[in-house]
Amino acid sequence: MAYSIPLAAPAQSRIGCDSAATITSVPWTIWCMLAGLVSGTIGGLWDISWHMTIGRDTFWTPAHIAIQMTGVLVGIACGYMILSTTFGGEAAQSTSVRIWGFRGPFGAFIAVWGCLAMLTSAPLDNWWHNAYGLDVKIVSPPHTLLSLGSLAIKIGTMALLAGMMNRSTEQVRRRLMWMLLFVGAVSVGQLGIILTQSTWPTNMHSASCYLAVAIFIPAVLIAPAWASRWRWGCTAVAAIYTVILLAFEWILPLFPAVPKLGPVYQHITHFVPLRFPMLLIVPAILLDFFWQKKDDWGRWKLAAVTGPLFILSFLAVQWPFANFLMSPAARNPIFGMAYFAYFDPANYLYDPYQFQFAESTRAQFFLVMAMALVASIIMSRLGFAWGDWMRRMRR
Repeated sequence: MAYSIPLAAPAQSRIGCDSAATITSVPWTIWCMLAGLVSGTIGGLWDISWHMTIGRDTFWTPAHIAIQMTGVLVGIACGYMILSTTFGGEAAQSTSVRIWGFRGPFGAFIAVWGCLAMLTSAPLDNWWHNAYGLDVKIVSPPHTLLSLGSLAIKIGTMALLAGMMNRSTEQVRRRLMWMLLFVGAVSVGQLGIILTQSTWPTNMHSASCYLAVAIFIPAVLIAPAWASRWRWGCTAVAAIYTVILLAFEWILPLFPAVPKLGPVYQHITHFVPLRFPMLLIVPAILLDFFWQKKDDWGRWKLAAVTGPLFILSFLAVQWPFANFLMSPAARNPIFGMAYFAYFDPANYLYDPYQFQFAESTRAQFFLVMAMALVASIIMSRLGFAWGDWMRRMRR
């Protein structure tokens, strides 16, 4: 892999390139990529509900197709950007990098890798289900490849948006900023799905739940917010994440569906949603308030406060909220604690409203919580580094 970046050029040539590189409108390729991400977000949450409600009856479900459309639409957009830049003029190449003889925005190359990973996972997933069972674990090798590809697409898209923001007019920059925050929110949502088992309401009184959140969430929550330079960026990411999850929790049960696999433990007549979203909005608001006062601190010093502020404020609101979720008051369509997958023997073989504890002693609980604090600092520092990288991104 080689990068070729022009270091010097005649002044007149550079001025012409800079002028041509200024973004005055959002290109169709970005809209195409966002359409793919929206399709994948809908398909991903719909597919989980499909598995919980109907079971895996065939690969060619509408939800699976919606997921794979992410790879198709993003691949078309990024392929066009790379080819048009490779064979374009000096102005187009002035905001590109060179990889394997091709030229294009760095984010496009990242996203293309994600597209290839997603599309490769499709036949592998079909074979895996045929070989090992129709409905297996979420974290299987094909699903892992699919998730890595989807996350790479989001990282590449955010890099593209950040590069365009840094060389766009003010009006266009604001549109691109909201797109960046949206992609950050769906990234948080994807990692939240990966953490489903660790962060299930019955596990929310275990320190391992908060350790999992500290490892996966801070970097992806912080990076797009920090890159946006908006004072409420973190709040916006968390709010968009919350709205998306709530929309699916409240809309999916409106559509009829019945199980097609067995054994069936639950009487189901409609789609079963995943669960109520995590209360990330509270730590996000606190982080925005804190950053407005201390954004001139060194990055490690900032991370040393940001990480504990995030995880401790999340613990402070999620812990009592978990008590509420376990209560009869949450067993309604608003909070969704009365929904169970068709294969879940809840209320038959176990009590679904009892907390499960991963730590056997109080000392073990505090040890794991200390690990969560350390992880939150490290991942916050990674989020700031990622955000600073996107602030500098121009290619």
